[in-house]
Amino acid sequence: MTSEVITPAPVPAPGRADRVRELATELRGLRGALIPILHAVQEDLGYVDQTDIPVIADVLNLAVAEVHGVVTFYKDFRREPAGRTTVRICQAEACRSVGAEALAEHAKRRTGVGFGETTYDGRVTVDEVFCLGNCALGPAVQVGDKLHGRVTPARLDAILGEAR
Repeated sequence: MTSEVITPAPVPAPGRADRVRELATELRGLRGALIPILHAVQEDLGYVDQTDIPVIADVLNLAVAEVHGVVTFYKDFRREPAGRTTVRICQAEACRSVGAEALAEHAKRRTGVGFGETTYDGRVTVDEVFCLGNCALGPAVQVGDKLHGRVTPARLDAILGEAR
């Protein structure tokens, strides 16, 4: 006899669906409103939860699959809460030419997570970004709202230490 694991449907936090509906309704008149709505939900609520998708689809009169497809296609949309600190490592050509790939590998080893993942303790999320506009000072790293240039593995360790 095989046992089947049944995963319960996600349950939104109280008031979340109302807030998502409010944001979507407010922005639905925009041309190509889906992406601005998704950005607004993420900005306001921290991420786009699976339970937000049918609410947005309803407001825009779209298929749930269409909204889900957009959320999962674009890396900018987070589907889980981020850690308390987000470390974004530039992977654009200018930064890669001065060591961003090695820096990213160091960050992954140091934190134990890959791009788009959060440490088990919820403290740090590591993300890749494709230009922070700090090309002359690469490799560039953004921690929260603070931009760092010429980041070495040792400097990244210090930055991560502060974040933890």
